[in-house]
Amino acid sequence: MSLTRTVELEGHIIDSGRMQQCFTAVMDLGGSFEVEEFNVGKNEDEASYCRLSVSADDETTLQGILHELHQNGAVLRDPPNVTLEPAPADQVVPSGFYSTTNHPTEVRYDDEWIPVEHIEMDCALVVEPEGGSHGGPRAYTKVLNAIDEGDLVATDESGIRVKPPERPRGSDGPFGFMQGGISAERPSESTIRQIAEELAETKSNGGNVLVVAGPAVIHSGAGDALAELVRKGYIDAISAGNGFATHDLERSIYGTSLGMNVETLEHPRKGHKHHIWSISEVIRAGGIEAAVEKGVITEGVMYECVRNDVPYVLAGSIRDDGPLPDTITDAVEAQDAIREQAREADLVLMLATLLHSVAVGNCLPSTTKTVCVDINPATVTQLLDRGSAQAVGMVTDIGTFVPTLAEFVLEADD
Repeated sequence: MSLTRTVELEGHIIDSGRMQQCFTAVMDLGGSFEVEEFNVGKNEDEASYCRLSVSADDETTLQGILHELHQNGAVLRDPPNVTLEPAPADQVVPSGFYSTTNHPTEVRYDDEWIPVEHIEMDCALVVEPEGGSHGGPRAYTKVLNAIDEGDLVATDESGIRVKPPERPRGSDGPFGFMQGGISAERPSESTIRQIAEELAETKSNGGNVLVVAGPAVIHSGAGDALAELVRKGYIDAISAGNGFATHDLERSIYGTSLGMNVETLEHPRKGHKHHIWSISEVIRAGGIEAAVEKGVITEGVMYECVRNDVPYVLAGSIRDDGPLPDTITDAVEAQDAIREQAREADLVLMLATLLHSVAVGNCLPSTTKTVCVDINPATVTQLLDRGSAQAVGMVTDIGTFVPTLAEFVLEADD
């Protein structure tokens, strides 16, 4: 005798491919389905609806199918309230806890759906019965190391629904859902212009733009263009590592990046020591802000951040030289700082850095518009493979991308 459950799908389930993905998941996992009701939206703004009975020969197979359907936004027809268990100790979650996706999520509590705050992938979901602003329930994500004993943690997928981003008919532009992908053959200039328009529109609407930058931005000579965008108010925050900041500061002090003059491509005598000397000078001054105030640093991205009150997070790694006194060397502290930046961002530009792109991407909800640019297509591929499916991937030279982006953004100011 087979076991059967009924699930519902609603939204732009045809255009986004979600309905086909659900049908495929049922068959691939050894189950069967029957469409009980199917209503197709008649225009680009009207949602579609599908009620589906799903069957399998055993409970384990059925639960595996329901898990995949849940990931694609399907919900049990008569969903129960969420199952909650108290955390047995600090940093310890109940067995079988629900691990979040990065999609908008709701939880059913006291027969009502409430939104989950600070949605982020690979977290626990915690409910406070009276933690809301009006004394009602509140649901939010917590990373495992932040779990407190007694936190009410959601287990399994009962009473939880996710809403993957959808692309209604008529969507266009670089951020149309499922229009991302990776290619070195796209017309670069037109794509950069679209991204520039999106950046300008984000700012005009009061949005927040976060730049995730790698040292190649400085090595390639694109630092001046990025500094100009910071100076003109188009960048609200910078997320980077010790290397990016070090070579940006080195360029201000010595005119080199990793010992090379980025204008003449010459390698001055003892240029290979410039980066460590730069770190030493900043330490002597008391940090980046102090080095700017004392005139040690007179130009560059970090200079403009200090002068224009643009916050930055420099997350350290085991390979860092120095490091700079502003670099956060505690990994958990750095994660928390990146997480705060990610929660504020409406648009994220990831520029030539694999590790920081993945780190920030893991903290972003799937609704945040994201651009990942690198000369190596593997960087963009790995970002998308790790769950940041909303990202637009562009394979091009960062030394061309950033100056062209700045030119298109700033031409509207002229």
